[in-house]
Amino acid sequence: MKNIITSLLLIATTLAAHAQHTLQGKIEFERRVNIHAQLEEMQNNSFFEKMKAQIPKFNSSYFDLRFDTTRSIYKPGREVEGNSVFKMFGGGPATENIVLTHFQERTIKANKTVFEQKFFVTDSIRVIDWKEKDEIRTIAGFKCHKAVGIICDSVYVVAFYTEDIIVAGGPEMFGGLPGMIMELAIPRLHTTWIATKVELTPPLDTDFTITEKGKKVTEKELYQNVSESFKKWGSMAARNIWWTVL
Repeated sequence: MKNIITSLLLIATTLAAHAQHTLQGKIEFERRVNIHAQLEEMQNNSFFEKMKAQIPKFNSSYFDLRFDTTRSIYKPGREVEGNSVFKMFGGGPATENIVLTHFQERTIKANKTVFEQKFFVTDSIRVIDWKEKDEIRTIAGFKCHKAVGIICDSVYVVAFYTEDIIVAGGPEMFGGLPGMIMELAIPRLHTTWIATKVELTPPLDTDFTITEKGKKVTEKELYQNVSESFKKWGSMAARNIWWTVL
């Protein structure tokens, strides 16, 4: 009898643990860009030095990620008053990105605007060679594990993901970890994305829509296009390319 009770308790505990897993909902991400750090990279430019004294150090913008176990869509969220001043100073890049990911089909579709040019990206899900680390932190009430990876051959990325949301997604085109990415940092862009709240409201089929307007490209073709466009930008070229291919 004792063994039966023990077995039943073990089953109940296992079922309870699975019941706690989040399978669908909406995550709000705050994207914070360190504008002053970006301006400091623009050497010998007195104009940008003067600008530092006139604008806040950080710019925040918000994005929503709706998801279920088969798909996710990342798009701009609520507006922040006073953000227009940042259009030229770090707040502008990637503010209009919409990314639709199908996990079972392992495909991705994205709307991206690079200055005045619009792109419609279709490709397979990006593969990142993530390396697990020991650090753990709590984000939006979820226990998260650290992982690091590389994009664009040399750009270091730090992610914190939770296994309590068993969806291998995240902001922008990032994913591929054993759970949802709740915080993402790209030091060379002086930018972080962090989940501020999670709502368990089931998404609607109509949430997962994306337009096909713009130049149709793969992720590699997008990289080639913007590399050609920015090749005369000198030291600022690389950063603009990284922003574009997020």
